[in-house]
Amino acid sequence: MHAKYGFGWSGFPGATADVRLIKPSGDRFQLDGTIHTTGLVRALWKFDATHVSSADAGTLHPLEMNQTENVRNKKTVTRLLFDATGVTSRETETPGKGGSPKIRRFDFPNLFDLSSALLYLRSQPLQDRSIQRIVVYPATSAYLATVTVLGRERLTGPSGTYNAIKLDLQLSKIGKSRELEPHRKFRRAAVWLSDDPDRLLLKIQAQIFVGTVFAELQSVEFEDAARGPSGLQN
Repeated sequence: MHAKYGFGWSGFPGATADVRLIKPSGDRFQLDGTIHTTGLVRALWKFDATHVSSADAGTLHPLEMNQTENVRNKKTVTRLLFDATGVTSRETETPGKGGSPKIRRFDFPNLFDLSSALLYLRSQPLQDRSIQRIVVYPATSAYLATVTVLGRERLTGPSGTYNAIKLDLQLSKIGKSRELEPHRKFRRAAVWLSDDPDRLLLKIQAQIFVGTVFAELQSVEFEDAARGPSGLQN
């Protein structure tokens, strides 16, 4: 699958992303993505990033994530390695103090990163009013994600009109002693998935500390027609 997304803040377009979901081998899914700010936003805040993550095709559990972010004159490289008991995070900033990577370890069973969390959620029945709680480790910290299915509705966007599943997403940071803490920058988000076998991520609208930000599907192509009932290649 090849999808393009547009991002914005308080109604103004600000960034674009190009995402490919492939199956390079029989036992692995891989997501490749690039994102960069555009237009006036880029003049104020130059940001470019690449993201590559992989997940086990049978369990949908994450295997590895590599991400590179370039913000103005700083480069941040983050690598996550997942195993049966948790994850090891390795973060390197350039320029940085001493040039040594910052290594973190978080032990918790059945962890997800961002892409594997989406793969897992889209595989669930997602019946109205049902709730999913999963622990997500996107880069350097762990969060408890609580996802509530609000219902079904029609959604129209740049890529077309869909029957959609609307979800409510709330995040709580998991502290060093496993206590839950409020997320300082994220309040809550609404997420729409297509209500069909593909379960496409159609739109995200999040309330954060600087206002309302959104991501919206612009276009999508399926590069192999031989897709299974989940919408992913067999």
